[in-house]
Amino acid sequence: MKKYSIELSEDELIILSDWLSRFNKRDDEKFRDQAEQRALWDLDCQLEKLNEIVFAPDYDERLNKAYARVRDQ
Repeated sequence: MKKYSIELSEDELIILSDWLSRFNKRDDEKFRDQAEQRALWDLDCQLEKLNEIVFAPDYDERLNKAYARVRDQ
């Protein structure tokens, strides 16, 4: 199977990892096929491995700063 890679800034990584983690815990999402859910779970796992600050004591503060830097002005 061919593999692909993408580049994310640290801020994008933090934001996407946090969002996917919250999204994957919801019970009301609608998928056309379970494979879509599996792909999101796999992406979440990959991002979580890279997101070194997920267990940092100042995680919320760093997440909020990432949102502020990425958000359109």
